[in-house]
Amino acid sequence: MLPIERSRVLQADSVTLTLQIDAGLFWFRGHFPTLPILPGVAQLDWVMHYGVSLLAPGKQFAAIENIKFQQPVTPDSLLQLRLEWDAAKSRLSFRYSLLSDDGEQSASSGKIALC
Repeated sequence: MLPIERSRVLQADSVTLTLQIDAGLFWFRGHFPTLPILPGVAQLDWVMHYGVSLLAPGKQFAAIENIKFQQPVTPDSLLQLRLEWDAAKSRLSFRYSLLSDDGEQSASSGKIALC
């Protein structure tokens, strides 16, 4: 299940998406009952979905080169996802940022090798 897409800016080798993280997403069920947060596996699933469909058609996951989770993503958050495709290295870089009235805060980032 994907988040609600609020905006998309697509360029030749990058895309920036603004995503509304609805509290009803099944990813929140049981993760965790008293303080729901978006699992890292959901974030990676969305990176692969948008990255392959918009920037690297026909590519598949090969390996995670590095990943860093800095801030939890809670229900009803507004996220910006920035993807950059490096075709020469077959590498998809991503950065999730939490958006609020106070500005932007890094939530997670990393690089995924595709083949």
